[in-house]
Amino acid sequence: MGLPDVRGEVVWVFGLLALFTAALAPTAGLVVAQVGDRRKARGRFLIMAAVSSVPILFFLFFGVLFPECPDGYHC
Repeated sequence: MGLPDVRGEVVWVFGLLALFTAALAPTAGLVVAQVGDRRKARGRFLIMAAVSSVPILFFLFFGVLFPECPDGYHC
């Protein structure tokens, strides 16, 4: 359904945007907590950064570094 080229580009754009925002929110919160010297908030944002890094690393590992190859192709 739809235009495959457009759908492929939209998936990549939204995927990269999701990865960017997943990394941006904990980083910004950690910087603000560090500047404000708020120890509890800093700990929460460190946990948030650790949890957010799991899908990012999963995407990089399996989507970019080790994608599956179709039969007959060599990666």
